[in-house]
Amino acid sequence: MSQLTTYIKESYNELLQKVTWPSWSSLQESSVLVFVASLLIAGVVAAMDKTFGVNSESKWQGVVGFLYDLNNLF
Repeated sequence: MSQLTTYIKESYNELLQKVTWPSWSSLQESSVLVFVASLLIAGVVAAMDKTFGVNSESKWQGVVGFLYDLNNLF
């Protein structure tokens, strides 16, 4: 039990004194960057799905086409 207590104390001290936490403005900038990148990637995936999913005779109709087919079953 002593080893666990020592580990927790050392981890806590390391988080307080040795870790460099980002500033609030840096955190906001990074969050905006991740959000914009996620939107861009989602747009590329949606465009690929729309482009390759238009031919209903192909084996792969696109994720959206597959979901519409599932919806029509019920």
